[in-house]
Amino acid sequence: MTQNNQNYKNIFLIGFMGAGKSTVGTILAEKIGYSYCDADKFIETRAGTTITQIFADHGEKYFRDLESESIESLSTQQGQVIATGGGVIQRDRNWDAMKSGGITIYLQAPIEVIWERIKDSKDRPLLQVENPLETASDLLKKRTPLYEKADLVVDTSELSLEEVAEEIIRTINT
Repeated sequence: MTQNNQNYKNIFLIGFMGAGKSTVGTILAEKIGYSYCDADKFIETRAGTTITQIFADHGEKYFRDLESESIESLSTQQGQVIATGGGVIQRDRNWDAMKSGGITIYLQAPIEVIWERIKDSKDRPLLQVENPLETASDLLKKRTPLYEKADLVVDTSELSLEEVAEEIIRTINT
């Protein structure tokens, strides 16, 4: 296990779908001795159904309300690496919860890299459209300025998942 100075109550990983938040989060948590939480799985457990089903039955606004409640709940705990959903950055209340509950780290990658990672996924409700690449590209462009409000930005496109975790550790321990 890598040593950690534990200056941060929690570590919130933010970024677009396919940026590596879940996998990097698992590796990072293990290396620093924090617990790992996938915010989307947390929401699914609380709701008793999948995010895809939540979107289908209730729409995006309802999901975003559940997401905000979950982020606020998670931010009150400590010693966690939390992989957030890609759209968490769209609400100020989520930012407030994440900033008060720890550090935010944006896992960044260009659309070409992201598309290669997500193009075959069937469980991404926002991409169940006629032209998913165009939709993903537009969403990423729209969200990038919000992601960039993070405390730290790590480009994941040229690094292995292990290297991304090590880069985060190196940066937060300096």
